[in-house]
Amino acid sequence: MDFVYRSTVRAAGERAFPRVPATGRMARVLRIGLSGGIGSGKSTVARRLVEHGAVLVDADVIAREVVAPGTEGLAELVDCFGREILDAEGALDRSAMARRVFADDEARAELNGIVHPKVGARTAQLMAEAPEDAIVVHDIPLLVEAGYAAEYHLTVIVDAPVEDRVRRLVERGLEESDARARIRAQADEQQRRDAADVWLDNGGQVDDVLAEVDRLWTERLVPFESNVRWGQRAPKQAPELVEHDPEWPRQARRLCARIEKAAGDLALRTDHIGSTSVPELAAKDVVDVQVTVRSPGDADALAGPLGAAGFPVIPEIRGDNPHSVEPDPAQWHKRVHASADPGRRANVHLRVAGSAGWRYALLFRDWLRDDAQARAEYETLKREVAGRFATDPDTDRYADAKEPWFTEAFLRAEEWARQTGWTPPELPER
Repeated sequence: MDFVYRSTVRAAGERAFPRVPATGRMARVLRIGLSGGIGSGKSTVARRLVEHGAVLVDADVIAREVVAPGTEGLAELVDCFGREILDAEGALDRSAMARRVFADDEARAELNGIVHPKVGARTAQLMAEAPEDAIVVHDIPLLVEAGYAAEYHLTVIVDAPVEDRVRRLVERGLEESDARARIRAQADEQQRRDAADVWLDNGGQVDDVLAEVDRLWTERLVPFESNVRWGQRAPKQAPELVEHDPEWPRQARRLCARIEKAAGDLALRTDHIGSTSVPELAAKDVVDVQVTVRSPGDADALAGPLGAAGFPVIPEIRGDNPHSVEPDPAQWHKRVHASADPGRRANVHLRVAGSAGWRYALLFRDWLRDDAQARAEYETLKREVAGRFATDPDTDRYADAKEPWFTEAFLRAEEWARQTGWTPPELPER
């Protein structure tokens, strides 16, 4: 039922499908969003994941199912649009339906109002019926265009060169001009890369992409599912510095989007902080995110929602080390969550708006971004300490060894803020 997807995306503010809520038992089921441009070979990847044991929820199949002959959905469409939308056998004539709503915003809204709730309900039902240890793969064609990436624990995008996609579509019976028009109407490569936690190139031999899927399943999806189900973080690794990765900011944006989706109004804002947020600075390959909350109570209330989203709480961490500028321990209270995804390690720091710890995390980041000398000095320290603890999986020792430098750096950052007029970002009223 492709016309439903296309007409929906063209209508401003509308969704391809209603959101599937991650509540109750379904909250602990690992949800994978699978998408890719037309002709990319997404179905090949979906079939391989099913062979490994994934539960497939196919948006195309559901969209057809809810308006099949004899369904309430088809009856409502006939009541609304008349019997001219049916073919000779009494089934929905999708071409006729598409012509009816293509240039009519009101008709399209009526169509979506009938179909979308049924698609959403059926999708939620199928996900809820999945076993507790399931890896649910939601195959949805326009995931990127509809802005759905944050709904899933992980988004997998399948891609292939345009000419390969055109060739495949022509082999299926499409005219070349139609194939190219459909490709142009969808998200471009950059938009898909922005949404992709996993990028699968299906432009080569089929065996190559299948091997990538096999590795994805074994090395990432299976342990990720187990970690989410048991509420545990991905295993720590000994501190190893790598050169700054320009992908870190994009990865942080995706993490922030998922956190905001899970946290709702309890999160006033999310920010990429720490070393991976500073261009040109070497860092451990661990993304740090700060979540701003109103109170310690709100931070504690997020333990469940963030855990279900793939960020279990680390209960033993209750705060940062106080600094002399603000010795009150209450000003350094925080809660910490960590990513359960072994393919993208991350720490999530929940701090109260306006507290000293909250302010310092933002100040330190912006100071290092601006001050090349401080940045170089900090990197030298990091390399020395990382070398000292290179084989030590207890990363707390690595962090503690840097504390003496932070004591002085705090004062220097404050002086920089005074000279430049730096102030923390404004918070939205919620």
